[in-house]
Amino acid sequence: MATKRKKQKKSKKKKIFIAIEVLLLIILIPVAFFIFKISQIKTYTMDKSVIEENEFHDGNIENYTNIALFGVDSRANELTKNTRTDCIIIASINNKTKDVQLASIYRDTYAYIADHGYTKINHAYAFGGPELALSTINKNFDLNVKDFVTINFSVLSEMIDALGGVDIKITKDERKYVNAYARNVAKINGTEMPPKIKHSGLQTLTGTQATGYCRVRYTAGGDFKRAERQRTVLKQMIKKAKSSNPVTLYKLMDTFIPQVYTSLGTSDILKLSTGILLYNITKNYGFPFDKQTPTIRGASVVTATTLSSNVTKLHKELFGTENYEPSSTVNYRSNEISNSY
Repeated sequence: MATKRKKQKKSKKKKIFIAIEVLLLIILIPVAFFIFKISQIKTYTMDKSVIEENEFHDGNIENYTNIALFGVDSRANELTKNTRTDCIIIASINNKTKDVQLASIYRDTYAYIADHGYTKINHAYAFGGPELALSTINKNFDLNVKDFVTINFSVLSEMIDALGGVDIKITKDERKYVNAYARNVAKINGTEMPPKIKHSGLQTLTGTQATGYCRVRYTAGGDFKRAERQRTVLKQMIKKAKSSNPVTLYKLMDTFIPQVYTSLGTSDILKLSTGILLYNITKNYGFPFDKQTPTIRGASVVTATTLSSNVTKLHKELFGTENYEPSSTVNYRSNEISNSY
């Protein structure tokens, strides 16, 4: 009888161990797959020491992870040079609360680019790739951005389709332009023409339609409204991803990983991904806040009025820093820009 009880006890323990092993496999296999897929991201190798910063004093900035999101106007899969940034967004993550702010830098913002002088900030990426683009952002706005993620038209459309589309409210004024740009995006990407949007209001857009929506700039608000549309689509993508099942997320990863460039390594991405369910977009806005649209040397640009005061406001919004005093570099550039028109 004792021997029988021992056998039963041993059999019960064995079943428990098997159950634990199966549970671990269920947990570890998706994790291992996730790590494997992340390791396939095209990491852009760069010497971060060449990315310039000003000498500035903002103790709060160290409590945030700041990453530049670049959307390039490349028609091919060229993501690291010879292409301008149609979209520039600074994603600022509060390391403690995981709150996220999205700050669009208007692509026509008049800024100083090293070795190229004053011109539109979206030229920096074309002139010198991510390194010069990041240095230009830092030197003009007293920031410390050392990492970036770059995508183009094609991958944005495919990512949105992988998520099953995004819910966007289309106004009557936007509808015809969204349809026109969506057809243009389909032609560029070599994909099937999207269905025509026949009515305004809230609706689920395909990847091609949503990308077309991101490019509209001929309604009231012009390029400022376009930057807002880009942030709206990004917010909706994040919202959709957070509520998606693992199969959809794996499909999303398969879509964007071969077509994205980033300075973030596997360990960086894994570290950021640990808080993915906690991330919450609390604010989104365009920069500069106070602006004009003068014509300088024959080109219509966006100028901050003034750069110094706008940088002070930016540090308050992003990092909660009250009465930030801009660096001498920013003050110098601010005076030069004010005197240029």
